[in-house]
Amino acid sequence: MLNEELIKHFYTSFKNGDAEGMILCYDSNIVFSDPVFGELKGTEAKNMWRMLIASSKGNLKIDFENVIVDNKAGSANWVAEYDFSKTGRKVINHIHAQFEFQNGKIIRHTDEFDLWKWSRQALGWKGYVLGWTPFMKIGIRKMARRNLLKYTQNNKASI
Repeated sequence: MLNEELIKHFYTSFKNGDAEGMILCYDSNIVFSDPVFGELKGTEAKNMWRMLIASSKGNLKIDFENVIVDNKAGSANWVAEYDFSKTGRKVINHIHAQFEFQNGKIIRHTDEFDLWKWSRQALGWKGYVLGWTPFMKIGIRKMARRNLLKYTQNNKASI
C-alpha cells in the first residue's frame, strides 16, 4: 500500500469504527503520542484505538483532509466529534497528525491538538479553569492510562 493509501485506509477504518483496520496500518513497533495519552508503544498504542472505538459505542464522527505524504513521512488533519464518556459532554476535537513510514507501515504517529480546548469541552468549567495547568494535564493523562490498562486487562482474551 502506498503511504497516501495507508493514511486514507487508517482514517476510513476509523470513520467506520474498524479498529482492526486501523491497526493493520501500524508496524508492530508503532510509537504513538498525543497530549492525552503521552507516548504509547506497540500493543499499547493498538489497544488505545480498540478502547476508543469500543467506548464510543458507534457515536463517533471522524472526518479527515489534507493528506500529504512523501516516501518517509506524512501528515493529515482530522476532526473527531463524540460525547466524552465520563461527562456526556460534546467534544469536537481538531487534530493535526504526523506520520513516519517504513516498509509500507506507519512506524510513528503523533497527534497534536489543544489540550486546554479539549478539556473545556470534555470537562466543562473544571477544564476551563484548570485545563491549562500541569496538575490537570497530569490528571487527564493518569485517567487515560488507567482506562487503557483496565481495558487491556478486561479484553486480554480478544487482543
